[in-house]
Amino acid sequence: MPRCHDILYFSKMMTGVQTWAKRFTGFGKTPKGALVLTLVVLMTVVFYFSLPKPLFRTPTSFVVVDEAGALLGASIAEDGQWRFPIADTISEKFIECIIAFEDKRFYFHPGIDPLALLRAGWQNTTGRRVVSGGSTISMQVIRMSRNKPRTVWQKCIEAFLAFRLEVSYSKTAILRMYCANAPFGSNVVGLDAASWRYFGRASQQLSWAEAAMLAVLPNAPSLIHPGRNRQLLLAKRNALLDKLSAQGTLDSATAALAKLEPLPDKPRPLPRLAPHLLDRFRKEYRQLGTGTTRLETSLKANLQQQIADIIDRHHRSLSANGILNAAALVLNVETGNALAYVGNVHTPQNVEAESHVDMITALRSPGSTLKPLLYAAMLTDGLILPHTLIPDIPTQIGGYTPQNYDLGYDGALPASRALSRSLNIPAVKMLQQYKYQRFQPFLRQAGIGTLNRPADFYGLSMILGGCEVTMWQLAGTYASMARTLNHYRRHDGGYSPADYHAPSYQKNTHRPPGDGRDRASLIDHASLYFTFQAMNEVMRPGEEALWEQFTSSKKIAWKTGTSFGFRDGWAIGLTPGHVVCVWVGNADGEGRPGLTGIETAAPILFEIFGLLPHQGWFEVPLDRMVQTAVCRESGHLAGQDCPKPDTIYIPAPGHRSSVCPYHQLVHTNKGGTRRVTADCAAPGDMITTSWFVLPPAMEFYYKSRHANYRELPPFASDCAAHTEDLVMEMIYPKNDARIYIPLEIDGQRGQVIFSAAHRSKGSKIYWHLDETFVGETETFHQLALDVPAGIHRITLVDNTGARISHRFEILTK
Repeated sequence: MPRCHDILYFSKMMTGVQTWAKRFTGFGKTPKGALVLTLVVLMTVVFYFSLPKPLFRTPTSFVVVDEAGALLGASIAEDGQWRFPIADTISEKFIECIIAFEDKRFYFHPGIDPLALLRAGWQNTTGRRVVSGGSTISMQVIRMSRNKPRTVWQKCIEAFLAFRLEVSYSKTAILRMYCANAPFGSNVVGLDAASWRYFGRASQQLSWAEAAMLAVLPNAPSLIHPGRNRQLLLAKRNALLDKLSAQGTLDSATAALAKLEPLPDKPRPLPRLAPHLLDRFRKEYRQLGTGTTRLETSLKANLQQQIADIIDRHHRSLSANGILNAAALVLNVETGNALAYVGNVHTPQNVEAESHVDMITALRSPGSTLKPLLYAAMLTDGLILPHTLIPDIPTQIGGYTPQNYDLGYDGALPASRALSRSLNIPAVKMLQQYKYQRFQPFLRQAGIGTLNRPADFYGLSMILGGCEVTMWQLAGTYASMARTLNHYRRHDGGYSPADYHAPSYQKNTHRPPGDGRDRASLIDHASLYFTFQAMNEVMRPGEEALWEQFTSSKKIAWKTGTSFGFRDGWAIGLTPGHVVCVWVGNADGEGRPGLTGIETAAPILFEIFGLLPHQGWFEVPLDRMVQTAVCRESGHLAGQDCPKPDTIYIPAPGHRSSVCPYHQLVHTNKGGTRRVTADCAAPGDMITTSWFVLPPAMEFYYKSRHANYRELPPFASDCAAHTEDLVMEMIYPKNDARIYIPLEIDGQRGQVIFSAAHRSKGSKIYWHLDETFVGETETFHQLALDVPAGIHRITLVDNTGARISHRFEILTK
């Protein structure tokens, strides 16, 4: 009972005692009255403090159950006993059985049953041995809590404390204490532990035969030992069933059928559906402050089992390639609660697999899974539009040289397409524009709190997985994003800070509701919608590749990731209802060929989504969008030189983005085959056309993938080219690059491959290293040179006199 209630009870009791003492001792004015009053007070104090609080101090097992109360797993208590925490409910069948067997007047006596004591005394005297103890259930609770030798004196103490127990606790509470602490054979203590160990089910699901067997066990728990006294145990059980039938609790047919049920052969293993969550609960128990070692989770046992089976099935094929670990997490978007928590494959027999490691909380490189966050952040800040062209060319920033997974280049492509294809170079270019110094605190605010080093430590590699995250935080961040968009109507277009919160594995986790009064958000609704749309356009793996042909296919926004060295394969996806995160790899960080997100994690992701109910797609937040003219070819805001712009919806902040820089007016002759100027052609002989012109390096790769790209025509022979035109561009190395050249097999240092692009076909480029001519190229402009360590300058001059010069440094280590 609550402590405040005890104090009130004690105060009232003392007041009553004093009133009684004063009435019968002349108000304590005489020596005799004072003595009686003192004795009464002392006896009252002894009576009150005779019962320890708490009554039981024995350690209990850590128990994890799903949202419906189904057991997911349990660990043995510190003293080696299977002892579950006190349950809130008790099996009605067991209550009927235990009262009939142990204490038929339980609900009527004050903790001591005089009739039972007289009967026990008579039986023990006539039988000249201990035949019956005469203990009530309340007395047995006291005996179990004290664990003292069975003597007459101890019996008297138990009787006194049983009466004290009945004063403070209800009959139901006493039954709960009995059920939680009664011995049931071997190292099994308590009804719930016994029910699972002997019958593999919760105590509320016991049959009459099973409840009767467990009711007779605490009286002689050694009877359950396999092969020992089983006939005696059977006889005791059946006798109790006959007793229940005789008193009308069971009808004769039910009792007869119950007696046909066999006894259990041996204890069963407990369920192991969520071993990693059980271990996590043991570690986080004190900080959770639950006050009990029983955890009611938000998990769904059936879903947990199905996903564990999927993980195990894929693990059998992945392990053939030396990929030994995998994990999956499913979150409910609205609540952020975990519905499934498979921290790893469960192969304890294989020590090398390290399957005990909970990969949901482990720090791993996220690969490309942070790219959608950067895309959304840039949309929110108006730095790009959904389809703004992003450069995709060989890039070197300082000593950092990112590469696309396919080692190819598109020259330029829309930001949405760069995200759906998960290209690395466009992502680095975008982060270079957004600034990694801003992106790190943005990620922390979004829910990824593991980036606790200075931003310079991560640099631009942050967007390609050059940092560490956990599945738990990554999935929670995606769920917060989806939740914000789901609440678009709830908050009348506003935002609630409460929508961004960490996930939880506890049932009924209380979070204060948001009021939606904030008009600003980490990511605005429209940017979230366009981000999820881009993620929905990713080509699915395997048989899912043709998903777009089926109108009934689920729309899923998803992203894969692969860490450097093929150490981590990721797949994370979301719908308005759920977030699913899958990781595949090795717990020890060993990389394996083919360990990519698309090949290993994505198939698991889509199998899991196949188990979840379909909840449609996100509502379009039109109130957070504006209709604007956008250049069809560049994806930028349309400028005055953009022909035939498209009027489309863009996020409201997009009006701050830049106007198309790639369209320019070009003067050509009437045939459009040569460029001309006013110096060499009459106005009537010129045609002015809006031309889509990319910088030379972007153009070099872009035109190979876009057959409709029109290159600028050369100037007419009698017209001088504009010197400000960018006709030539260095692709590698960039200005101020720092280059390390590894040693070849023969121990000699390799060559530097210089690369450039020229706008005019057939143009020659003359190469000079440190003012020394080293060669010329035509059409395909690449040159391999032996360059010693140190600072150098490469200079390029074409046959028209155009010139570019870059400084670079060759490092020794």
